[in-house]
Amino acid sequence: MPTNTLNVSFVSGDWRGVALSNFCLAPFAMDDVLLASVEGFIQGIKFPEDNANRQQAFTTWEWAAKKAGQGAQRNLVYWAGQQLPFGSPAHHALVERALRAKFAQNQGACLVLKATGRAVLVHNTDEGPEPALTSLPAARFCQVLTDIRARL
Repeated sequence: MPTNTLNVSFVSGDWRGVALSNFCLAPFAMDDVLLASVEGFIQGIKFPEDNANRQQAFTTWEWAAKKAGQGAQRNLVYWAGQQLPFGSPAHHALVERALRAKFAQNQGACLVLKATGRAVLVHNTDEGPEPALTSLPAARFCQVLTDIRARL
């Protein structure tokens, strides 16, 4: 990988990429809900608001968060009384809002993002091709980070 790119993923060979991934423990609140990580949010919203698995996911990070979402149906996500189609533009916007909240509330994450300089951010998890329906497409994830970095 050229030196002017940085993989923002839990499998990154650069500590900054790991720290900026959605797996990282970086608590934040959104709509008065405390969340341990963006990954926990992504996994938790797959469950209806009255499902115990939802809260479990919200309090986790790394592989525990990913595992917490197993068994969830991938047709809807649930937030603030709304049901949004999984993989829809509205779902992507919700995940983007969570990502932006994470950075708005975590000075350390902002410092790490600033430390990426002008590197082109990529998202490669080594899990094969990106699914057609996903919580936030890799290109959009990287664009959001790039936009936040530019504002810092």
